[in-house]
Amino acid sequence: MIKVTRLDGRGYYVNPHQIEYIETNPDTTLVMLSGKRLVVQEAYETIFDSIVAYRRLIGAFKNEE
Repeated sequence: MIKVTRLDGRGYYVNPHQIEYIETNPDTTLVMLSGKRLVVQEAYETIFDSIVAYRRLIGAFKNEE
């Protein structure tokens, strides 16, 4: 799970494997596989880095190399 922050400042965790794509126009919006849209404070680059760190933590890259 990766931590993200809602626009009202409350933090919560998202399963990055459920993110279909990310929009940046101008707010960062995570579009989930379910169709739900989550608007967060973090920039795209921060979300991307969090996803990469999470996947390294669980060993996901070992299967992709």
